[in-house]
Amino acid sequence: MIEIGKYNDLRIAAKNSDGLSLSDGEREILLPYSDVPKNAELGDNIKVFVFINKDGNTIATTKHALAETDDFAYLTVVDASEDGAYLDLGIGKDIYVPVREQKRAMHKGESYVVYVYLDENNQRMLASSRLDKFIEEDDFDFDEGDEVSLLISEQTDLGFNAIINNRYIGLLYHNELFANLKPGEKRKGWIKKVRIEGKIDLSLQPLGYSHILDTKDVLLKELRENGGVIALGDKSTPEEIYERFQISKSAFKKATGGLYKERIIVISDREIKLVVDHLAD
Repeated sequence: MIEIGKYNDLRIAAKNSDGLSLSDGEREILLPYSDVPKNAELGDNIKVFVFINKDGNTIATTKHALAETDDFAYLTVVDASEDGAYLDLGIGKDIYVPVREQKRAMHKGESYVVYVYLDENNQRMLASSRLDKFIEEDDFDFDEGDEVSLLISEQTDLGFNAIINNRYIGLLYHNELFANLKPGEKRKGWIKKVRIEGKIDLSLQPLGYSHILDTKDVLLKELRENGGVIALGDKSTPEEIYERFQISKSAFKKATGGLYKERIIVISDREIKLVVDHLAD
């Protein structure tokens, strides 16, 4: 079955004056000659994105679509009016966002995180920035501590909302962030806590003691590669530590504290130094 708004693997069934006819075994659609790759032959399978054009025809393209249906994506407005906005999908066919589906008024040249879906009436692709309508709120397929993929969606008073694994939404708290974030960024994250009411707290750092062990190894490697000294210590700022190692100050202190107890390093306000005996280990 050919799916609109998705990538499909289809067979080249025939050639005609306008392009190639592609088939899934039940129906055929057109791939215009402008999108036909070199050396394409009858009988070959080809991966294409399928959409409905302005004339109402189902068309295939080999251009890279920035999103498929059922995706959350960060797209740019190419035109806007009092009726709605059009977002660049990357395939020469823009995607429409009706005014009723705009959480805030959209403006030409600005980019927004949206959800892409099919209009049930005509099977055309639409988008919405009212993300809460499309996220799943239960049946989570992860546990606390699991690594997940994040799409930063918007800034709030508490922090940054992020789409989790293209299905759920969670929160990164301001007071736990040591990096500048902005909507549209894709990040690796971890599930910090799933609250009773279904709210999800997120972290940009792994949780648990295994993370501290990894951090200790990273610090040791860095010390040995830098003559046994790193210019970060007890009074270094969280920002300085994050810029160097992409970890929180708390994680840094736990790791350095462990190394100190093992008598591998000495610690001062502004630096840590490898004990001479460990320089060549």
